[in-house]
Amino acid sequence: MTDTVVIGAGLAGLTAAIRLAEEGQSVTLLTFGVGGIQLSQGTIDVLGYRDNKLTPKPFTSLAKTSDPGHPYSILAPSTVEKAVDWFAAQLPDLLLPGDEANHLVPTALGAMRPTYLRQPSMVWPDPGSVAVVGPRQIKDFYPELMAANLERTTTVKATGYHIDLPAREGEVDSSPIVYAQALDDSEFLMRFAKAISSVISNEDAICLPAILGLRTCAHMTLVEALGRPVIETLLPPPSIPGMRLNEALLTRAKALGVRVILGSKVTGFETQKSRVTSVILHQAGRDQGYSADNFVYAGGGFESGALAMDSYGKISETLFGLPLVGADQDDLITGDYWADQKLFRVGVEVDEIMRVLDKKKVVYSNLYATGGLLAGATRWVEKSGDGIAIASAYRATESILGEVK
Repeated sequence: MTDTVVIGAGLAGLTAAIRLAEEGQSVTLLTFGVGGIQLSQGTIDVLGYRDNKLTPKPFTSLAKTSDPGHPYSILAPSTVEKAVDWFAAQLPDLLLPGDEANHLVPTALGAMRPTYLRQPSMVWPDPGSVAVVGPRQIKDFYPELMAANLERTTTVKATGYHIDLPAREGEVDSSPIVYAQALDDSEFLMRFAKAISSVISNEDAICLPAILGLRTCAHMTLVEALGRPVIETLLPPPSIPGMRLNEALLTRAKALGVRVILGSKVTGFETQKSRVTSVILHQAGRDQGYSADNFVYAGGGFESGALAMDSYGKISETLFGLPLVGADQDDLITGDYWADQKLFRVGVEVDEIMRVLDKKKVVYSNLYATGGLLAGATRWVEKSGDGIAIASAYRATESILGEVK
């Protein structure tokens, strides 16, 4: 028997597992897949937009959140800030510490995207001019398009350049992963730097696609080789910075003794009175029970299958059969693409320590819901999903560790 079982290996699940293990608990993390961090940008968004307006200081805006159904209405701004600061301190070599302000980072389309925690390779130095450079062989990165949009959205003068350097001999169409693997090799990295030097002019800084290595980021090596700031530009997933973040968190969890069981699905659970006593993992062709004192459910939302809608429009939570709020509305999806689709606000309601509620009563006293399961937020619109995941997981661990005042 373990102290706590964590279900899910996304941002919320790994946050909970690391924090509990750091405090001396025995933790087993059960996950069917590798988690959604690799689809993220490798940044940590707390609150990028409020009422469709850019938020300069996310924690100041959190204090003004008035929607009673939003996760941030339950999580105090001080809790969110403490949780995110703790998270950044877990990965001091990968994430720059927060300073209470959002920062703008460039995307492959030349838009500037707000985020709270960044990797060092993503720092925008506010240059007067920038060279946007990409290999001809890479997918989803068009230097001229990004340069043109940067000039429209910022005051920078931008110029697009191509280099012709296959990541693998003879390959004309490569993914960012292939380039990131190639750039882990020091010899290819120097060829890459030389190719960039051969095409750029005297711009103040250089924007490159987010491909600067999987095992370690080659950012500082390129800065030294090219003699000016280098900025990694966010690409569509799969995300190389997201993969770096995922690997760093898994490494940290395992170093603390977290037992990670990957590739098997949790298919059921057992209860006694108002407590969950074990969850059932379908493993190697048989069912295996995992007992614990507490359970942290970090299974995600619709994107991971923890929430599902059937052909009749009925929405359900697929593991514990937990009650959902917002699922009985008639206009969950509208024909307006840009509208706030209420479907994605559907989720579980929780109390102040993340226990699931049914009509204001706790369903299971030792089951904590976190992250994408929580109702009330349109995370990608607000750029709030990472902060909700980290803070809700941190708050659940406070309860499990007896730290709730």
